Order: sequence, then C-alpha cells, then structure tokens
Amino acid sequence: MTNPKNVSPKQIKLTPEIILQAYSVGIFPMAKSRHDNELFWVDPELRGVIPLDGLLVSRSLKKQVRHNKFNIRYNTDFKGIIMRCAEQTKGRHETWINDKIIALYTQLFKEGYVQTVECWQDEELVGGLYGISLKGAFFGESMFSHESNASKIALIHLIARLNEDGFALLDTQFTTDHLISLGAIEISRSNYLDQLDKALLINTKFNTHGSELSHQIYIEKLLSNKLR
Repeated sequence: MTNPKNVSPKQIKLTPEIILQAYSVGIFPMAKSRHDNELFWVDPELRGVIPLDGLLVSRSLKKQVRHNKFNIRYNTDFKGIIMRCAEQTKGRHETWINDKIIALYTQLFKEGYVQTVECWQDEELVGGLYGISLKGAFFGESMFSHESNASKIALIHLIARLNEDGFALLDTQFTTDHLISLGAIEISRSNYLDQLDKALLINTKFNTHGSELSHQIYIEKLLSNKLR
C-alpha cells in the first residue's frame, strides 16, 4: 500500500488479465511516479502482510470505531478513492499511481476484482482504501485520509469483512510505520508465496452486501482481540 523499496522492476505493458495473473504468482505493477508513463513489475524480497487475526488497535482508535465516526460504504466511489490515493498531499509529495494504473484498475473494478472501503462524513468522501480480491487473497493497493484516522478505520472494516468472508491473506506489499502500528509484518518471499498459494485455493468472494449485524460482530471481535 505504499511506494517500493529494494525492488528490481522490469518494464511491462499491461492488460487487466495480465494483472490478475501477476498477482496470482506474487508480483504486481507500479509506476515510478504519478506522471511517469511507464509501468514495472515489482517482486520484493520482503513482503508486507497483516495477519487477519493480528490487527493492533489503540484504545483511542477503538473508541472512534465504536462511536461510528464515519459512514462506511463499499464499492460506491472507486474513482473518488483512486484519484485521492493518487494525489499529492502535504505529507506525501509523490505517488506511484499514474494514468495507466488508474485506467487498468478502473477496468478491474468494473469486472468485480477491485474493492473499495470508503469513509464518508456528511456525504463527503474523507478516507478509504482500495485493493484487489482474488479467491482468498486481498492485495491492498493504497489508502488515503482527509480526516483523522479515516484510513485506519477503513482498514479495520476491511479486515472485519475479510474475516467474515473467509479470506486467508491480506497483502500490504510493503510495510510503513503507519501499517506496522496496525500489526503489519514483513515476511520472506518464499513464506509469502506459500501463504498466497494456500489463499488461492479458497473459493470465496468479497461480500459488499453482508449482514450489518454480522459485520458489527466481527468488528467487535477485532477490537476485543477475539480472533486470535
């Protein structure tokens, strides 16, 4: 969900079908910057993941989640999510999401492979994330936050949804201090590929229309560390 480090990219030309094939074998595309026209395969030696039973949530963040600070929606505004993830901000002077990424992932969204978790406040999109779901694996791509903790709250709802739906793997690509504070860890490429292979044997889908009661039960399990 962030920029690459210690990678050896190769220039490529992509289609949505090739992207899905790439994820299934552990690689993914990125651009060097927002306005760079080229895309590259990335195959990091160390991979960031968040164990689906290993989310770390501070006491203050738990309070915000339980008070329903945001209206959480799924897959209602992919364009809004990806364009905000691609923009430069005060704390993020460059991103890896270029126009080709936007076009390709828009097509994947239309085909049902890209999912969004959105935080809305007074009918304004103020935070969220997007990623690819493939069998029992979810590949997190990027997140943004225009209100305090909005991206963290989106991630909590994502992990609750993945647990509900029987997913086995949440790939964050790389780790950052932000993600590590939420439970992200680095694993070796071989370990990651083992987990990916197992996740791709699981026949499940990201369910955006699940029971609200069931979802709240999984949210509470996450906040109470009862998924371990």
